[in-house]
Amino acid sequence: MNILITGGRGFLGRNLAAQLQERKDCVLSICDQGDSTDDFNKWLLEADIIFHLAGVNRPQLPHDFESGNAGLTEQLCQFLQKNRRAPKIIFSSSIQAELDNPYGASKAKAEIALRQFAEQTGASVRIYRLKNLFGKWSRPNYNSVTATFCHNIAKDIPIAISDPARELELSYVDDVVDAFVAELDERQNSGHTAADIRSCRIQLGDLAGRIQAFHEMNATLTLPDFGDWFNRALYATYLSFVPQEALLYYLHSKSDARGSLAEFIKQKNFGQIFVSRTKPGVTRGNHYHHTKTEKFFVLQGSGLIRLRAVEGGAIKEYSVSGCRYQVIDIPPGFTHSITNVGAEEMVTLFWSSEIFDPDRPATYFFPVDFDKTPKSLSLENA
Repeated sequence: MNILITGGRGFLGRNLAAQLQERKDCVLSICDQGDSTDDFNKWLLEADIIFHLAGVNRPQLPHDFESGNAGLTEQLCQFLQKNRRAPKIIFSSSIQAELDNPYGASKAKAEIALRQFAEQTGASVRIYRLKNLFGKWSRPNYNSVTATFCHNIAKDIPIAISDPARELELSYVDDVVDAFVAELDERQNSGHTAADIRSCRIQLGDLAGRIQAFHEMNATLTLPDFGDWFNRALYATYLSFVPQEALLYYLHSKSDARGSLAEFIKQKNFGQIFVSRTKPGVTRGNHYHHTKTEKFFVLQGSGLIRLRAVEGGAIKEYSVSGCRYQVIDIPPGFTHSITNVGAEEMVTLFWSSEIFDPDRPATYFFPVDFDKTPKSLSLENA
């Protein structure tokens, strides 16, 4: 099918085009400012589906709203009708079409032109009244406060918030694109008015605070709750604004005679991941936990993991190697250790169900070979 995107080099158009280019059943034409009228008319005559995203939202003069939104749409409909063309048209309108302002009025008038075109030609027309959009390739210091916050915070530029309690409703660009792509496969409801795209109502102060927390993640290593779709989408948006030279950062490591250890990431509902480098012959561990559980994964070298119930019993040994994908679960109430039994440095990835709290380590020293230690060492005073 032949598809035309008007406004195809704008924020929404670029994201839509990136997805449509992955489809083998689409021949894509992208129209934007600077393209000739002849090319535009040619694409209109060929199109089976038109995503009409072109419009004006920050004109130099107020009357440009009328020509750039309503006027352009009316011309598009008139040209198609004159040439007996009735392609499906998906239109990016705005929730401001319900408001009494120049931009909203121009969008509402464009909607009327499209409905009339559908009635007169039998064409399928779908109108999406979009909310404030955010996502990759959005434009800062233009009409997206989310983009401006992400851009400035990522580059350590101060932001200004006149009213932190002011609310706005945000939709993610990929959700809009998914809905648009579904139009190609007729997987949407019938009628001219499309279903709402999911959104999140958030205060400006909260929005800025979340983005600032993303900016500090390289130091805090603390992940947000990615079970929340909005956090996932907002973090992806923020990361798209981080300068490429800042994408690489170093973890703070602690070194001693055994080797080194560094925390990687942590989250209160997830726990934390850390990594260690252990010298040959060195043993780590010889402790247990009451509730905390762990996973050990040797990435390089050879190790011997030993487990024993703190109440006594046989020692269980596991030989592990970076040559194999092996994970050992460490249950509570078992003292455990890991020894580098190879000739090279051993690199181990650890996951813990709890974030380490230096004020409450929840880690109790107790050698795996506790029956070989002095009798004064017991479970009560470990």
